[in-house]
Amino acid sequence: MTRTALSGWGRTSTSYADVVSPNNESDIATTLATSRDVIARGLGRSYGDAALLSGGVVLSNRELNGIGPIDAQGVVTVGAGVSIDEFLAQSIPHGWFVPVSPGTRQVTIGGAVAADVHGKNHHVDGSIARHVLSMRLVTPTGPVTVSPEVDAELFWATFGAMGLTGVLTSVTLRLTAIETDRVLVDTDRLANLDTVMSAMALGDDAYRYSVAWVDCMSRGKHMGRAILTRGVHATKSDLESSSLSSPKDAKLSVPFDAPSGLLNPLTVRAFNEVWFRSAPRHEEREPQSLSTFFHPLDGVRDWNRLYGRRGFVQYQFCVPARSSETVVAAVDLLSSSKVASFLAVLKRFGPANLGPLSFPLEGWTLALDLPIGSSKLPNILDRLDELVLEAGGRVYLAKDARLSPEKFAAMYPRRSEFLAVKERIDPEHRMSSDLARRLDLVGR
Repeated sequence: MTRTALSGWGRTSTSYADVVSPNNESDIATTLATSRDVIARGLGRSYGDAALLSGGVVLSNRELNGIGPIDAQGVVTVGAGVSIDEFLAQSIPHGWFVPVSPGTRQVTIGGAVAADVHGKNHHVDGSIARHVLSMRLVTPTGPVTVSPEVDAELFWATFGAMGLTGVLTSVTLRLTAIETDRVLVDTDRLANLDTVMSAMALGDDAYRYSVAWVDCMSRGKHMGRAILTRGVHATKSDLESSSLSSPKDAKLSVPFDAPSGLLNPLTVRAFNEVWFRSAPRHEEREPQSLSTFFHPLDGVRDWNRLYGRRGFVQYQFCVPARSSETVVAAVDLLSSSKVASFLAVLKRFGPANLGPLSFPLEGWTLALDLPIGSSKLPNILDRLDELVLEAGGRVYLAKDARLSPEKFAAMYPRRSEFLAVKERIDPEHRMSSDLARRLDLVGR
């Protein structure tokens, strides 16, 4: 074991833990049996403290890296430590894409399941949970295979639980067939938040993928102006020539921490103006690469260093469709307070799944990147919590770094169901994390 300093992608806190890298279930079981507090960790892309465990054992899953053959129906078994990037390098040339992709390829398959990741297609395809057929999981009481038919209670409890039900070793899932490595994208530049939300509500069902970039610094009749991009996978007949090329590695990187305060209301407002004006007013069926459409931030390695040493909070919430006004209120709160959000992304969610800690609810989700620095930020975050709670919504645990246990319990009313499952498979409360300690999810 090696005592190592670890942080989340937002870099808001650091903790020290012993890191081990087992490559088989037997060694994982031994670690669980001989260690008091354990959590698995992939590539460290959860923003807060979900993959941190101060004074405990952090189990790196990167040696669990097997990739099985893809059958004719697109079913494949993948090691939990394989990144989406590594997997796509093998699957795309054979005409297969992941059924759900978050905004980065630098996430392990195990991490994707633990966070129950969603993408631009949740309104059509749901979260990754809908596409997983079975999983191998080493719990403190032993290795098990779980599926919707075999220990369904544990299967569903694992999605969104951020590793607290055990250590995933492999995942069997069904992929999406593609004919090319291009997406046909329609782009619209829209004047305000009401306009973009109306366009999404009325038109998203015609597209498999939909996402809007929102300007949270604009005010008045232009509050929440947005760039809406929606697309479908291009077929061979859509293009003059086609290919199935793997994603390219990042060509740029941020070699050092940016000066504190670089991303402030003035610079963010200037960036937003340039970004908004650079988008076409309306464009249809533009062929874009899979990387450009799904993972634009992966083009810059270590982009989180742009926020400086103090880091940033990513605050992502979802609210039911009936509470769309909460999205408007949140954007109004940010723009009126002049607390800069360098990135704001709006999507629509389809129906929720059966996971007690799964994040998506049918309705709207807004993700905000908020640099640490403004004295107003803590109060703004507390007010956002209140708005979300009033609307019957919740925040995303994969992004969270500061929620209270009381607010968490109110946002996730099935918390007790999850804890009952955890008590069954972890009676000695060995699975833990800094997030679990903070939110009172270690166990009774």
